[in-house]
Amino acid sequence: MSINWQEIIFSFLGGLGLFLYSIRMMGDGLQQAAGDRLRFYIDKYTSNPFLGVLVGIGLTALIQSSSGVTVITVGLVSAGLLTLRQAIGIVMGANIGTTVTSFIIGFKLGDYALPMLFLGAVCLFFTNKRSVNNVGRVLFGIGGIFFALNLMSGAMEPLKELAAFREYMIKLSGNPILGVGVGTLITLLIQASSATIGILQNLYASGLIDLRGALPVLFGDNIGTTITAIIASLGANIAAKRVAGAHVTFNVVGTILCLLVLSPFTAMIQWFQTTLHLSPEMTIAFAHGAFNISNTIIQFPFIGVLAWLVTKLIPGEDEEVKYEPLYLDKILIKQAPSIALGNAKKELLHLGSYAEKSLELSYNYLTTGKEKAANKGHKTEEAINLIDEQLTRYLIDLSSEALSQHESEVLTNILDSSRDIERIGDHAEALIGMNDYLINKKITFTDAAKTEMAEIYDLTHDMVEKALQAVENNDIELANQLTEQHIVINRLERKLRKTHIARLNKGECSTQAGVNFIEILAHYTRVSDHALNLVEKVQAGQI
Repeated sequence: MSINWQEIIFSFLGGLGLFLYSIRMMGDGLQQAAGDRLRFYIDKYTSNPFLGVLVGIGLTALIQSSSGVTVITVGLVSAGLLTLRQAIGIVMGANIGTTVTSFIIGFKLGDYALPMLFLGAVCLFFTNKRSVNNVGRVLFGIGGIFFALNLMSGAMEPLKELAAFREYMIKLSGNPILGVGVGTLITLLIQASSATIGILQNLYASGLIDLRGALPVLFGDNIGTTITAIIASLGANIAAKRVAGAHVTFNVVGTILCLLVLSPFTAMIQWFQTTLHLSPEMTIAFAHGAFNISNTIIQFPFIGVLAWLVTKLIPGEDEEVKYEPLYLDKILIKQAPSIALGNAKKELLHLGSYAEKSLELSYNYLTTGKEKAANKGHKTEEAINLIDEQLTRYLIDLSSEALSQHESEVLTNILDSSRDIERIGDHAEALIGMNDYLINKKITFTDAAKTEMAEIYDLTHDMVEKALQAVENNDIELANQLTEQHIVINRLERKLRKTHIARLNKGECSTQAGVNFIEILAHYTRVSDHALNLVEKVQAGQI
């Protein structure tokens, strides 16, 4: 029999490309429909490893990529938002969640692929309603998956008649280690275990490989999918590298355990296939689910041991990053825009903590004249400028991704708020520069002026601190209180101007001291204005 290799290769590669794109399309639709809930569930339900498993399952079901979830987890650990134990739980859940795609394939909806593609296109192109567009992405993605599978299945059909291919599959069935290697290698190349398992389901359904040969390939798929997390962790800190190491270790240990009981495991899957009348595709999906669920149940009690092991395998101290961004993981921009937006808000608060510290250092220098406070103030101002610049760049990159209208508004307001916080740092830096001038010119303030300066500083610092709390907690009640506090600060500033002018008229202080005192008051009122801008965004529910 003559085989048209060009047709086989082109059909297979075209089908594979469509399959990968369709998975991404379906995941984008699900993820955008979830929106802010992704961040909410990660923040709230990862307090212990068991909840982490559930979050891992849910996240992977949403974005249709266990590699993607693990990359997100690596980013969150790198940012210090998750511990290693919590992250291992999410990784375990991700392995279970990735079986969703194989079960979808198992329903054999290939006959309905083209109608689903049409309906998806209608939802995408004939309405601007975002919720309908998201449904369209999901429908188009599912339709594309089945159409791609039909293409790949048709491409592989002639291989049944090729003696060399049949002999290799027989060899694969008799050598489980080789099967694991093949599954690992293919997934390493394709970077999508769902695609590899889809191919395996087609091979088994076409009778090109038996169940005993298919299962080791399936196990290898789970090892190959870890390469993405390894790549993501290369530039990250030690904690993130350990998450990637835990992912590899978890899947390798699970594969070894299943290879040791391959015969009874195969017999069990065959029994379920016969008893439940499962289709070949659903049988592989069932085996995939059984492998990952069993692996998680067996290894879950040993999460502490697994964390200890990867800590020993990847030694080093956890780095505490200072004077630079903590939460701006660029991988999250493409993998999970809504989570990236949540991280941008965390970075805004991190920026705010430096601005608050800068304000404290400038006052310390004003009241004590210690150069140490001035030097720390300058260094803090450098950190503020660096973080502000990188946060701005991060938000600009994020703005090109698919965000909901509310998320776009939040992004714009985070960008505006970073300007306000950066300006607070500028005022603190200006106060340090002013004190340098006062020291050089030997200008001093009266005790009354110092007391008044302390009064307006305390109110201003308190407003900045509480404004950041209001942003962090979306606390509208606190925001309303701070609006009143801003009025109090402005009234106090006007009152202090009058009392200082009275001192000048009485000759109690020099003219130069009076000018600088008024300027200091102006800096503090400008700082309170920027804090008010933060508060107003909380009141509007836009940050």
